[in-house]
Order: sequence, then C-alpha cells, then structure tokens
Amino acid sequence: MNDIDHRILGSRLDLFHQQQEGPGMVFWHPRGWALYRVLEEYVRKHMRRAGFREIRTPQLLARSLWERSGHWDKFGAQMYALPERSMNERSMNERLAESDHEDAQALCLKPMSCPCHVQVFNQGIRSWRELPVRYSEFGACHRDEPSGSLEGLKRTRAFVQDDAHVFCTESQIENEVARFCALLRAVYADLGFSSIAVALATRPAQRAGEEAVWDRAEASLAAAARAAGLEFDISGGEGAFYGPKLEFKLADSRGRQWQCGTIQLDFVLPQRLGASFVNESSARETPVMVHHAVLGSMERFIAILLEHYEGGLPLWLAPEQIVVASISDAYAPYAMRVVQRLDDAGLRVVADCRAERLERKIVDARELQIPLLIAVGARDERDGTVSLRRRNGDQATLPLDEAIAMLLREASLPER
Repeated sequence: MNDIDHRILGSRLDLFHQQQEGPGMVFWHPRGWALYRVLEEYVRKHMRRAGFREIRTPQLLARSLWERSGHWDKFGAQMYALPERSMNERSMNERLAESDHEDAQALCLKPMSCPCHVQVFNQGIRSWRELPVRYSEFGACHRDEPSGSLEGLKRTRAFVQDDAHVFCTESQIENEVARFCALLRAVYADLGFSSIAVALATRPAQRAGEEAVWDRAEASLAAAARAAGLEFDISGGEGAFYGPKLEFKLADSRGRQWQCGTIQLDFVLPQRLGASFVNESSARETPVMVHHAVLGSMERFIAILLEHYEGGLPLWLAPEQIVVASISDAYAPYAMRVVQRLDDAGLRVVADCRAERLERKIVDARELQIPLLIAVGARDERDGTVSLRRRNGDQATLPLDEAIAMLLREASLPER
C-alpha cells in the first residue's frame, strides 16, 4: 500500500479500521462517521430536491421474495441466508405452533433494496396520475464476497447504497433519465470530479425477460441517454439481469476511472413482483422501474474521495473543519467560548487546550488534515478576535462574529 491508499489514510486520520473479527466490515471512528454523515446528508438533500421521498426497508426478508424477484438464482451464492431449521427440533416445533408456521421459511439478508421498494409501491391501488413515484433509501446491504477480493472500503461485505427507484410509464422514461443525469453531474462536480465517461451496458448472458422486452428496454434507454446529451460507449453483456443500464465512470486526481453511478431500466422486476397501476383506460398496467444510484456504495465512494484528495478533503466535507488552539493554559477559557460559538453556528469544531506549545498543536492539526486552525491568545481575548491559519499557510486575524460569518459561507454545503 502507498501513502495515499485510503486504508493508510483511514488509520492516519483516525477515520475507521477493520479487524479479523469482522472480516469485510467497517468500524467507523468519530471522525470517519462525521465524514460519512456529511456525505449522506449532502446526497439526501439533492435527492429530496429531485422529488424523491426517503423510505426505510427491512434488512432480513424471506428467501421466497428473492426467488420471485430472480435475485436468488443470480446472487444466491453471495447472499447470507439463515437456514430453515436454525433451532433444535423441539424449539422449532413449539415456535411453529405458536406462530402459525411463519418461521418455516428461510430468511436472507438483503444484497440490494430494489425488491423492497416494489413492496412499498404495491401497498394500495396506484393511479396513473400518481406517476412517477420516486423512492430513495440509504439501504444497508450484505454480500458474502470472497475474502481475497476484500479491499478496505472499496470491497466490503456490509455496505450502504444510495438506492433510488422510480416507478413510471414508458412515456416518462426520457424525463427521468434526464433528471438523473443532471443530478449526477451536479453532485460529481461538487465533490471534485469533472471528467465522466458513460457506457451503455446491454443484456448479459444470464438474464430474465423475453428478447422483445430487452430490445425495447435497450432502445428506450439509448434514446433517453441521447436526449439527455450523453455520448456513450457500448459495454456488451454487462447489463443487470433484469435490464440494461448506463454506467458512469469518474476520473480521480490520478487519472484512474471508477464506475460509481448507474441508472438501470427495468421492465422485468415490476411484473415479477406484481406491481401495477390503473391507467387512463381504467385497466391494470405494469409500471417501468428505473433503478439508480449516484454514489453506489457509500463506503467505496469515501475511499475514492480520500484517495482523490489524498486525505485533504475540502472544508465542507472535512469531518472536523476547525481546531481552536489556546496559546497557553491561561487562554483555554476563551478558546472554549470560541468553540461554543462556532459549534452553535453549526460548524464542526474541536478544541486543543493541551499543555503543548502552539507549534505542536499546528503540526497535529496538519497531520489530521484539519482545514483551519484558530489560535487564541491575550490580544484575541482582549479584542474579541481570532487568528485563522489555513491549510495552505494563509493567515488572518478577524473579529469573532466576522470570522463566523465568513466560515459559514465557506463551509456550507454547495448550493445549486
């Protein structure tokens, strides 16, 4: 591993760790979890503005659901399944008698959220006037990845996807694809990625649905992509088992490409799981299901961000934006008042009132890649000012109120 490998950075910046007792799992530390929540809230805000309503679905579901959806045939070897008889015979029989056989079915941890979103859509009778219906979820997923493929945050066995699904008519596909592409471009630009390559992934060898359905789906997605102004390559045979998809690859600061965002067009899964709406002719019709994710795995995307910025995240993303350091013990009370004011304003701030020289505190803040350090001493306490030091070496002394207003502007989530 090199110095900008996210695993090295995760340890050095005290963000997360992994250990043998949780293979492929992540232990988030306070600083790492702060970063995770900032990114999550940023995506949540954009999804809400794009017309999505956030939901939450179970992690443990009956294997029968995954069999109906087709995921068991495709991903069964990677799914964590509880055996039908996970207790001794006597205990099982007793529980079956009490629960009317509800425990006789095997249960699985979900590897993805799409069948769950169909279950939410299926509650009640839907009208064509309601469409499109848009759901989003930070879905916790589990997949039994081979141990040799695990790679820090980039390949884990437990991860969260920024899942989203749209239920719409065929005539609405073009608008939904355009909406997603605009969302994805804005998010990637805010996160520091300007170079994006697109590929249309077509039908794989193992797939569900008739050839005529695939013909229609691939033609519809290609037409929608062109209407959205996309230029794309063809990635033959790389589509999902239920439909074609557009894959978005971003380039990081070292020129490496990472496939993160996807949008998938699905004519198969809604029919398999009994989704329907009442159309304008008062007849039942199966909706089209559009799957999409902007980041993909939250964990993997954080790994990409860390390596892209070599740990020096921009101010709005940094887990700790400011450290307030007292020049000596005598000014610790004023430092804590400054910390309180910054915290009340909504900035992510920590105090460093250790009995250390200021130079040591500056070095420690730099090692943690904290963007701003505020040093306070006698003159600051007397005049109600703060002395700012930026990561690039720039310095300024400002009244506290003025500094707070400036930092709030700089540290706010990007607006579009």
